[in-house]
Amino acid sequence: MLQIDFKKIIITFLKVIFFLLLFLCFLYIGLILFSKDISPSDENTPFIKTPKLIEMSLVKPSKALELAWTAPDMERMKTEGCVADGLLSGYNKPIIDIPIAKNSNCYYFHRAVETWLAPPNFREVREKIKEIGKIDAQYSMFIAEAIHKKSDYYFRDEKRYFNFSDMCRSSSKNFWGEHTCKPSFKKKEYRSYLRQITRDAMDSGIRVFLFGQIKHQEEDYKNHPKIDNVIREMREYAYSINMEIFIGAQTGDITRKSYLRLFDFIDGGIGLHDDGSIENGPCYSKFHKKKGDWCWPLMWHNDYKSKAYNVITYLDWNGEIGDDMNTFTRFPTKKRHETLKYLHKTLTEQNIGFMLPLITPLPKDETACHGPRKSFYSPHNDFSCPDINIINDILKK
Repeated sequence: MLQIDFKKIIITFLKVIFFLLLFLCFLYIGLILFSKDISPSDENTPFIKTPKLIEMSLVKPSKALELAWTAPDMERMKTEGCVADGLLSGYNKPIIDIPIAKNSNCYYFHRAVETWLAPPNFREVREKIKEIGKIDAQYSMFIAEAIHKKSDYYFRDEKRYFNFSDMCRSSSKNFWGEHTCKPSFKKKEYRSYLRQITRDAMDSGIRVFLFGQIKHQEEDYKNHPKIDNVIREMREYAYSINMEIFIGAQTGDITRKSYLRLFDFIDGGIGLHDDGSIENGPCYSKFHKKKGDWCWPLMWHNDYKSKAYNVITYLDWNGEIGDDMNTFTRFPTKKRHETLKYLHKTLTEQNIGFMLPLITPLPKDETACHGPRKSFYSPHNDFSCPDINIINDILKK
C-alpha cells in the first residue's frame, strides 16, 4: 500500500515558499536601488528635482514623430517667442502651464526643456509636445551650466551610467549647492553626455538649443575654445537627419566677434528699471556700480549686438530681488501690460528679439505677483499676474 509522507511534502512546500519570498525581496530591493530619486539639497533651488531617468535614458527616442516638424524661423522666434522655462520638463504646474501654452499665440517656447541640475527626460518631453499639439511650434533645450554629481543617466554607447563627477570643472565643487558642480567642455565625459542628449533632443523634435553661461562651461574661450567641436558635431548630426537647428548661448560679457559668431544667436536680459525703462549701457547698473564689478551683460547693447548674428532678449532672472522678472512682477497690472507692449515694440523694431514671459522662476518677494506657486511667474488670469490676454494680443500683431 502506497504511503504518503505528509511531513516531507509540507517541508518541501515551505522551502519553495521561502525561496519564492526571498526572490521577491531581492527583486524589490533591486527596484528601489535602480530607481532612486536624488534631489539636490541646495535650499536656493527648492523647485528642482532630479527625475527618475534610468529607464528613460536606456532607449534612444524613435525618429518616427507624429508631428510634422517645420524648420525654425529666426525672425518669428524674435517676434513671436515666449520664455517657457521647463514647460516640457514639468516645472511649475503643468496642469496650468500646458493649456496656457496650447492656447497661446507663442510660436517659440524658450528653455522649454530644462537641464538645470537634472538630465532631460525625453519621454516626458515628447508627451508634453504631443499634448500641446501646436504643429508649427518650436521648442528649445537649455543646456545648463549646473549639474548634479549624483544624477543617474544611462550612457547607451558604452552600456554604462554616466559619471557626472567626471564632467566637473576643477575647483567648482558644490558651486550650486551640495553635490553640484560646473561642467566643462574639456571633459570627455561631459562631451559624451552632450552628444547623447542633443541627439535625443533632435530625435524628439527639439530644433533650438541654448548653452547656459558659457564662461562657466568654457575654461579658456580666448585661447583654447572647446565648444566649436561640440557645435560641429551637433550640426553634423542635424544634417544627417535632414534637420535645421539653431544654437544659441548666454555668452556673458564676451565681445570677441569670432567667438560670438560660433552661435546663431546670443541671449540675455534687458536691465529693467522701476519706471519701466531699460538701461543704456552694456552692463546692468543694479549690479555693476564701478569698474571691476560683475557685469550682467545686456545683449541688445551695440557692444554685443554688432558682433553677433542675432540677439534675443527677455526679462531675465538670477533669483535675487531686483532682477528683471522681480522688477516686472512688482508692477501693477496696467503698468506690466504697458511695459510688455513698449519692450516688444521698441526692441523688435531694432531687429532684436524680445520674448514675452510665460513661465519663469521668481525670487521670494511678498510684494510681487506670481502664479500658482510663489516661486514661479504665470500669466494665467486666475492668479495675481493676469497677463495672458495682453501677451496674446501683442503676439497677434
